[in-house]
Amino acid sequence: MTAPAQLSLLPESGLPVLDRRFRGATFVGLPARSVLNSPASTGMKFWSVNPYVGCEFGCGYCYARDTHRWVVERAAARRDAAFLPVLGELTELPPQDAFEQRIFVKTEAAALLRRTLRSAPIGDTPIVIGTATDPYQPAERRFGLTRRLLETLLEHRGLTLGIITKSTLVARDRALLQRLAERHELKVHLSLASTDPVLLRRLEPRTPLPHARLRALRALTEVGIPAGVMLAPILPGLTDSWSSLAAVFEASRGAGARFVSWAALRLGPAARTRFLALLRREFPALAPRYERHYADRNNTSRAYQRALGRRVRLLKEAFGFEGR
Repeated sequence: MTAPAQLSLLPESGLPVLDRRFRGATFVGLPARSVLNSPASTGMKFWSVNPYVGCEFGCGYCYARDTHRWVVERAAARRDAAFLPVLGELTELPPQDAFEQRIFVKTEAAALLRRTLRSAPIGDTPIVIGTATDPYQPAERRFGLTRRLLETLLEHRGLTLGIITKSTLVARDRALLQRLAERHELKVHLSLASTDPVLLRRLEPRTPLPHARLRALRALTEVGIPAGVMLAPILPGLTDSWSSLAAVFEASRGAGARFVSWAALRLGPAARTRFLALLRREFPALAPRYERHYADRNNTSRAYQRALGRRVRLLKEAFGFEGR
């Protein structure tokens, strides 16, 4: 007897399914119209590039979980023909889950970037890759979109470039990054919230462990690539103690980091739903405080930001990062 055919997650008339992973992530080709987001559209002080929408790492606190919802909502609003047949299936999961289980792949990202750079007035405004999804998440091994974006940027000179990632896969491209650093002003940020592997496994169970990230950082700095640590997000009551922050600074210095940047926890609606549930399960004593604080805001208070900023400045001075 012939076995029944596997039911297709998405109809063939809609978006193409490019890959499925045993851990639940499905990768869907996205017919993107652009890949370079302007400061005017994002409200940030840089152009942003995200070759993927959604992320396999699925960190419990990730502020970018709402981006998946925005993509689907925009497509629905403009009645995008490619999305319409599959909107029901794309919205079957809540945004906080869809972000890590239905990941969009901008297969034409490099071509779109090349076309945009010919006409967009970039000027001295930085271009940052990986602001809303990790550009070196495991799927990059198959799709290679980030590498092709970097190869496209080699066609130009004099740009200000940044890359943000938690992934050790960034070390794969160190020869390419060396060439980029010769033609552009480049900074590579290895994101690391803590050096405590047990704590990180509770917060971000699918990311590379701290020692592996620091080893990747060392691989970059040893060949002269301007790379450092993004100490983010700093989590109130979990990673904001002097000892926790000092451990990151000490490890960063040991790995040859050129700089340490930082940011406190930010929670949008989807991220808030997921992270508060994680806190109730893993850190129940802290959950009520987070629920009160983030009930009507996305960011930490100004008073907390000022106090945390003072602590970070003292640590920068102590570990020799001030002025770098």
